[in-house]
Amino acid sequence: MAQFFSVHPDNPQIRLLKQAVQLLNQGSVLAVPTDSSYALVCHLDDKNAVDQLRRIRGVDEKHHLTVLCRDLSELANYAKVDNRQFRAIKQATPGAFTFILEATKEIPRRVSHPQRKTIGLRVPDHKVLQELLALHGAPLLAATLILPDEEQPLNDPENIRERLEHQVGAVIDAGACSLEPTTVIDMTGDEPEILRHGQGDPARLGL
Repeated sequence: MAQFFSVHPDNPQIRLLKQAVQLLNQGSVLAVPTDSSYALVCHLDDKNAVDQLRRIRGVDEKHHLTVLCRDLSELANYAKVDNRQFRAIKQATPGAFTFILEATKEIPRRVSHPQRKTIGLRVPDHKVLQELLALHGAPLLAATLILPDEEQPLNDPENIRERLEHQVGAVIDAGACSLEPTTVIDMTGDEPEILRHGQGDPARLGL
């Protein structure tokens, strides 16, 4: 049964987030709030947890998963970023943007796109998630919490717990999030390409 951690959105209880980190380290998938919509997260290096995350979402290895980083310096460890890309990303970070970039060797091959060797990366602007990342001490792998055959992300923590009771280790409740996922921007070409319009305003990158 999924645990339920109700935390303050601006001043989250650290003891509860530490319990959530323990679950991540034990191989659980968690449902967490972000600055866009709720997301599923797990340990980056845990194959079983990654497989479970994909099962819940109903996606295969060609679906870009996202690495959540605390800041840009951390992001650079997991993606190959040139000066042009870095300047553009800096304008929209932290924020509700996911950037598709070429993965470094720090990203397990089973996590990156099998043909393109790319990965989604982002720095969220959400106090609870930032605290969770800090306590975890490393990035987390994530996917928007949209269930198979549905178009909208789940937004109500109680509903998430009810529907995913036996599939996630815990739900972190920090109140409702936006119903809009991130804006996804492919940075691997000569010019940035918007793959999905979402919460993030592309004007922040001059697009």
